[in-house]
Amino acid sequence: MQCILRLPSVNKILLLSGLYLLTCCQTPVEESTPAPNIIFILADDLGYGDISAFNPEGKIRTPNIDQLAREGMRFTDAHTTSSVCTPTRYGLLTGRYNWRSRLKNGVLTGKSEALIPRSRTTVASLLKESDYHTAFIGKWHLGWDWAVHDQRENEGAGWDEHDFVDLDFSQPVQNSPNDLGFTYAYGHSGSLDMAPYVYVENGMPTAIPDTVTVNTGKYSWWRKGPTAPDFIHEDVTPNFFRRAIEYIRESKTVSKPYFLYLALPSPHTPILPTSAWQGKSEINPYADFVMMVDDLVGQLTEVVDQSGAADRTLIIFTSDNGCSPAAKIDEMIAKDHYPSYIYRGHKADIFEGGHRVPFIAKWPDVITANTICEQTISTVDFFATTAGIAERALAPNEGEDSYDLWPLFKQQKINGTFREATIHHSINGSFAIRKGDWKLIMCPGSGGWSFPTPQDSLARDTLPEIQLYNLADNPSETENQWAEKPEIVEELKSLLIKYINDGRSTPGTPQKNDPTDNDWWQIEFAEQES
Repeated sequence: MQCILRLPSVNKILLLSGLYLLTCCQTPVEESTPAPNIIFILADDLGYGDISAFNPEGKIRTPNIDQLAREGMRFTDAHTTSSVCTPTRYGLLTGRYNWRSRLKNGVLTGKSEALIPRSRTTVASLLKESDYHTAFIGKWHLGWDWAVHDQRENEGAGWDEHDFVDLDFSQPVQNSPNDLGFTYAYGHSGSLDMAPYVYVENGMPTAIPDTVTVNTGKYSWWRKGPTAPDFIHEDVTPNFFRRAIEYIRESKTVSKPYFLYLALPSPHTPILPTSAWQGKSEINPYADFVMMVDDLVGQLTEVVDQSGAADRTLIIFTSDNGCSPAAKIDEMIAKDHYPSYIYRGHKADIFEGGHRVPFIAKWPDVITANTICEQTISTVDFFATTAGIAERALAPNEGEDSYDLWPLFKQQKINGTFREATIHHSINGSFAIRKGDWKLIMCPGSGGWSFPTPQDSLARDTLPEIQLYNLADNPSETENQWAEKPEIVEELKSLLIKYINDGRSTPGTPQKNDPTDNDWWQIEFAEQES
């Protein structure tokens, strides 16, 4: 198992203020490498097959992201920790699987309370401690605590327009991104189709809602809710890119390196390509929107090149899960474009189309251009990677499921697989575990929105309770081998239960999940055999 941290020249087990810091398979830096700028671009609901560098048969043209891939490393077996938004973002920033938090399934709304406690280390807080300037721009979707009017309770889940009357937009929010390590933060609370439609900058709403908006378009719909005068749905994605570009330009005047987390609300619904991009794909509005995002990524990377710091800037581009059926996948397939490429399923599913995503890393000082990595990785690995960059050892309760990508960036020889195993998770809380070519799914159907869904009688009454696929031979997950390979089923199931009960999947001191009582995991999996 690989868990490589790049530490100062002398390899020691560190004791800081009496706190034992875990060091695992320590590997000193080959040479002194200046701390890089880090830009992490997270697209929203973008399918693996929507980027032509990953889908040579795709019909959506993405020349700028393709160029990023040619200039860096393309990971062909990269996965998100979940097949939906909030859980993936949690894993990305904490290095911990989302289901270890209190959110065991589903997503938050635009009104939900903060999911990440201030006590938990995030990528931003870790880098800030290491003298980085840290910035968040975009879609948060991890909850923060809106102020409420006097004598009122924060009632309502946030799905209905009437759920927002108690919120006081004249007051700052609590437990915002700034409280989790971001020096600068600007964005909105949930998805772009989730009210309230209000920008928050450094903890303070930028304007008080003065209207209630709703859109019921086939592609462009959003839920009814309070909308601030400076919040224009069609301009949200361009606005975030403008601010990100300005941030990069201004970084030249600051002596310290920066970390920019650019979390896009696109091409998630509402699907809103600007007029210049409407009809460009000749497929449908979603494809137009993807092309617009590609163009904006190109504008941003051009500014990085112009900054003079491109060689020492790590740029990562990926997506938070697979393509959503709201993109009208059937329309795209009719025009010979497959958003999940050769893989089964889409957003929300436990199948590969739900969580296998395009992943590109460009870092000229370290990564050889136009290279491909076929090792299995997860977006949860970003945490340990930044810790390695910062030469920061991890405490036992930090990044419990995260592996440093440095040896893959450097194309170092890996004995076996980079990760011992990787856990996947669907919208309804179904689990899968991947080890080598084998993937064990702990539910009978998709665990999400594609057929057979958890509600379908086929899945409930006739399908086997578990699924086992060899992805090397059967990447489309159509040949269930659970009956023929009981020994592999048992091996993977035991490892999954161990990872759950240990509170971690990397070597180290066992930790507790939230909540601490996790006996029900074993009970649920045992019932599938009875």
